[in-house]
Amino acid sequence: MKTLNPNDFGKNILVEDCQKIKIKDFLRTCRTELKRVILNSEIETMGMNIGLATSKTCFNGIRFWFMCPQCNKRAGVLFSHPITNKIGCRTCLKLNYKKRRYKGMIEETTAIKNHQQ
Repeated sequence: MKTLNPNDFGKNILVEDCQKIKIKDFLRTCRTELKRVILNSEIETMGMNIGLATSKTCFNGIRFWFMCPQCNKRAGVLFSHPITNKIGCRTCLKLNYKKRRYKGMIEETTAIKNHQQ
């Protein structure tokens, strides 16, 4: 005996009328949740309390960010202050790069030496 399918009752059902169930959507969700669990466990293992945030990329991917504990803004890099041991972004901890700090001093001392000669 032949089994019946929905199209045997007169109205043809089109693909566009059906809900799509894609394996890649499930895999994307699983990967995202797996990454989140792994990141959180690594952060907890280090003894830190840092939140995570996500943003969408141009190609429907997801990028993870740290949430700065000081200002609650997202950041790709956080720093641990060597004296206070506070964790935060470069702005909150008022950190500068060495090159930026000494650039004016080097140019100033060179100008003074040239002027004295």
